[in-house]
Order: sequence, then structure tokens, then C-alpha cells
Amino acid sequence: MNVNIRALALVFLVLYLAGCGPDEARRRTILNVSYDPTRELYRDINTAFVADCEKRGLHGVRVEQSHAGSGKQARAVMDGLDADVVTLALGYDIDILAYYGHLMKTDWAKSFPNNSSPYYSTIVFLVRKG
Repeated sequence: MNVNIRALALVFLVLYLAGCGPDEARRRTILNVSYDPTRELYRDINTAFVADCEKRGLHGVRVEQSHAGSGKQARAVMDGLDADVVTLALGYDIDILAYYGHLMKTDWAKSFPNNSSPYYSTIVFLVRKG
């Protein structure tokens, strides 16, 4: 896998710590809402993240995953799915959260070079012989 697990684990850790209060009130479960093809990727990232939390003394951290089509996930979050991390496949789906859900700035893409969408994707075409 060509993914910087440490960098992604750090992102999850920062998001986790942003919601932490006193020990009794700390959130121990993070919900990552993502699109279908990322299921196996995040399973590996979540394992690394939980192990890193353990090393840092944050015991009992769990990451739950929700996977479906990118547009369906965007709609679920907009309708109230309590996601801690959202990773979607298309910029249009991110726009839904910005424009209609009011969950982020509508000019979110300006934060990235060339107004790009922050994701990597692999497209595979299977062609049957004949």
C-alpha cells in the first residue's frame, strides 16, 4: 500500500483529540464515513491509528467505518449522520456538504493548489476478451 500511515494516523489523532475533555468524557469511538472502495484502505489505517493511540496512552480507542456510494454518504452526513471523519470520492459530494449542509466553507477547494480535490483514486477497467 502506497499510503503514509503515520501521516493519516496523525490526522485521525488530531481529530480525536479535538473532541477530548476530562478522562471520563473522552470520546473513544470515531466514525469514519467514506465511499465503498476505501473499506480495506481504512481498515489498515484504523489498525495503525489505534495502535498509535495505545502507544500514546489513549487506551480503548475504536474507529468504526461506514461505507456506501460517495453521494449517498454525503447525503447521510448532511441528514445528520454523526461522522467524525468524512472522506468522499468526488468534489461534487464535498460541495453538497458545503453548499446544502453548511458544514464547511463553500470555497473549500481554494485551500488546495489549483482548487483541487484532496483525494487519490484508482480507476480500473476490466475488459472481457472479444
